[in-house]
Amino acid sequence: MARPPRIGITLDYETAPTYSKLPWYALRENYCTSISSLGALPLPLPHEAGLAAAYGELLDGLILTGGAFDVPPHYYGQSGVHETVVTKDQRSAFEFAITREAIARRLPVLGICGGEQLLNVVLGGTLMQHIPDAVKDALDHEQKNPRHESGHEVTVVPGTLLARLTGEARLAVNTSHHQAVLEPAPGVIVNARTADGVIEGIEYPEHPFCLGVQWHPEYHVCEGDRRIFEAFVAACRGG
Repeated sequence: MARPPRIGITLDYETAPTYSKLPWYALRENYCTSISSLGALPLPLPHEAGLAAAYGELLDGLILTGGAFDVPPHYYGQSGVHETVVTKDQRSAFEFAITREAIARRLPVLGICGGEQLLNVVLGGTLMQHIPDAVKDALDHEQKNPRHESGHEVTVVPGTLLARLTGEARLAVNTSHHQAVLEPAPGVIVNARTADGVIEGIEYPEHPFCLGVQWHPEYHVCEGDRRIFEAFVAACRGG
């Protein structure tokens, strides 16, 4: 029997004295069950940048998760910091290291929400620091209704990996972000947008499977979300 694909999942980092009085890691269960239900082995990754190469040898794929954080603006060449920006330096340092390792090894990568933004920055792109200040008449990208419900729709760009694996022209997705991709990195293409023009998905065609989405498909709001995980896990198996 073939072993299950080993998929690294990045963690969030918290200091609020709730679970513990000391700093602690956080990860929602549905990140793990979205891949374990497909026969993959989820492996949460502590923020140890010096272990990135060792993790790279072990893993068959990488999920960059969202969370209560923003990529430090100096990572993408911006000196000013918007008042809404919250950074977690140890997390970002690790995620940059493990993402570069995964890309160098050509491991499948799936970036989710803040993970999509980080993926774009790692590849050389930039971000808008606060959508309401950057986009006129922007949609509400931080929905008030529950995350397992749709917040808005995205239009999928024909011919992209996202279009091929979901088989859809439009997807009803959830939304929980105040930042977004501004300039896609060199070689990166946009695969989804909202009606206000905000970039909601990216991919890197030079890589075997490198996909980022601004929403949270681990909630399985639509059938396309399930297909994203099915395609990702298949790629981690070498399929």
